[in-house]
Amino acid sequence: MAKLTKDEIVTLHTLGQKGQSNRAIARQLNVTEGAVRYHRRRHVAAATDGRKKQSLIESLSLVEVIKHWWQTQLDLLPVGRSPNVNKLWQFLVHDYQYVGSYKSVAKYVRGAFEKPKLKPFRRIETPPGAQTQSDWMEQNVTIDGVLTKVYGFVMTLSHSRMTAVIWSPGMNQLAWHHVHNEAFQRLGGVAAVNRIDNLKTGVAHGSGPWGKINDSYSAYARTMGFHIDPHEVRQPQQKGKVERRVSATRNRLDLTQNFASIEELQAYTDRRLNEDAKTRQCPVTGKSVFDTWQDEAKLLRLLPATLPQPFDLIRTCAVHKDCTIRFEGRTYSVPFRYAYGHVEVRGCNGFIQIIDRHEGQIIKQYPRKTDQLLLIDATCYEGESTDRVAAPRPLGRMARKLNEIAALPVQNRSLETYAMLAEVAR
Repeated sequence: MAKLTKDEIVTLHTLGQKGQSNRAIARQLNVTEGAVRYHRRRHVAAATDGRKKQSLIESLSLVEVIKHWWQTQLDLLPVGRSPNVNKLWQFLVHDYQYVGSYKSVAKYVRGAFEKPKLKPFRRIETPPGAQTQSDWMEQNVTIDGVLTKVYGFVMTLSHSRMTAVIWSPGMNQLAWHHVHNEAFQRLGGVAAVNRIDNLKTGVAHGSGPWGKINDSYSAYARTMGFHIDPHEVRQPQQKGKVERRVSATRNRLDLTQNFASIEELQAYTDRRLNEDAKTRQCPVTGKSVFDTWQDEAKLLRLLPATLPQPFDLIRTCAVHKDCTIRFEGRTYSVPFRYAYGHVEVRGCNGFIQIIDRHEGQIIKQYPRKTDQLLLIDATCYEGESTDRVAAPRPLGRMARKLNEIAALPVQNRSLETYAMLAEVAR
């Protein structure tokens, strides 16, 4: 026979108050008449259930253990911060072979210890030019009649709420740098800090302030002049302004139409966001987002004269005594003044750039991943000596003559020419 529920017990008392007999009530509720009498007597006497179900923690005599652990944690933690219940559960499992669930420990803690204070969050409004927030969104868009998955990079200025959305077919390292270039151009400059998610193109491992920044992205940020600020894992509210713009962008753009190309999609997005910025109000200033952004743009860092090319690999390479470096299994020459030093090499899309580590300038550029394994530029060995490095010895007569012969068309290389070469060699 089933146990009476709380609702059935209430029904039992109600039927009794209406004058029904115990037998009639028992028949309706499908219980014994004795059960009806028991509950009616307890109701009249206003009795409470004196039974107390003993928890697994109490049955294993772990009450004092938990109290001691809890107090120890409170002494170590800052005032107002509660111990981590998951750590308590793991401690009991590891040290006392506790077989109960995490929920059983959490339930016991709720009843045994004082409820922690509610934690408010401080609302922070960043000053103009101080911060951008960045995030990706994924969208299916019809491109030239074909439903295509594209990725929208969203960058928002935290002060004015001015937003740029850059569409990309992928999210690799090259794409990551490219969309940054495009977004900074549309926002009119670079803010001091860029807050990002913990994606691999931005953070190599870890998260938040303790994360290790991706080497390529770190070099890009140094070139552009901004600080990278990843938010903590599973804390999207730490970049809430761009999170809000991601959802709002989907609502404000009509992405159901057919676009001839991704460039047409980008042009439509730029136009629509620009119109939206003129009607949307900035909550900080009360003016439109567009007008607030025009004031903020004056405080942004100016873009470099030449934006850095997107790159997916960066290395610091030693310059050998023959003025060459090794990168991706190939040898490249660099100007002799860098001999016995180090240069920065960036692997871009189809070419490599060799960068002066101190001045940040591009000193040489070569095609990338060629069939040739040795790429030498003779001009790297020319020029005047520096304070640190002497100029290489000039070419001898033999080498100069070889170069002259090499410059001649094959059909013009007579036997007399080679005879003259032999005389030089004597």
